[in-house]
Amino acid sequence: MDTADATRLMELLASKICHDLISPVGAVSNGVEILEEIGPDAGDDVTDLIAFSAGQANAKLKALRLAYGAGGADVSIKAEDVYNVFGSFIEGDNRISQNWDPYADLGIENRPGFSKVLMSCLLFAIEGLPKGGAISVRKDTDGTTMISGEGDGASFREGYVDALHGRPALDQIENKHVHAYITGLLVRAYDFEISVDETQDGFIFLRLTSTGTH
Repeated sequence: MDTADATRLMELLASKICHDLISPVGAVSNGVEILEEIGPDAGDDVTDLIAFSAGQANAKLKALRLAYGAGGADVSIKAEDVYNVFGSFIEGDNRISQNWDPYADLGIENRPGFSKVLMSCLLFAIEGLPKGGAISVRKDTDGTTMISGEGDGASFREGYVDALHGRPALDQIENKHVHAYITGLLVRAYDFEISVDETQDGFIFLRLTSTGTH
C-alpha cells in the first residue's frame, strides 16, 4: 500500500469512527447543556438521556477498538468477550439481536486474530440486515466458522461485498464501504479467507476459513 492509499484509508476510517460516535456524543453534550440551563428541574428524562447516550458511546468505542485497534488481536480476547462487546453495541438498536453460544466450539476460534476478525465480521453482517434481524455464529460441518444473519430483505447494498474482497481500488472506495474494505484487509492479514452467500431469501452467510499457520 503506497502513501496515497494509506492516507485515504486513514481518512476514511477516521470519518467512519466519527460518524458512528457523533450521535451519542452529541446527545450527551445536548443533555449537559440542558442541565446547565435548567438545573435540577430538568427532570429525569434528561439524565436518562445522558446516561443512555454515554452508554451507547462507550459500547461503540469498545466495539470499534476491538475491530480496528491493535489490541483486538491479543490471544487473551475470547469469543465470549466479542459476544459481550457486540451485545452492548447492538443493545440500543432493537432491530438487531444475536443468538449464539460464545462458549461453544466455533471452528477456528483458537487462531490468533480470530476475535478481532470475528468482531469485524459481526459489524459487517449488520449491514446485510437493513430491516433488522438476528445474527448467529457457529461451527459448520467442515470445521469453518459460519456467521449468519436472518431478517426480512437480508442482503448487502451494492459494492459492499466487492469492497470486502478489495474491489475496486481503494481510491474508488466510498465512505459507506470502508468497514467492508477494512474487514477484508484484516481477514487476509491474519491468514483467513471469507466468502459471502446471499442466495437464500432472508439469509446472509459469511464463511470464515483459516488459511495460514499463525
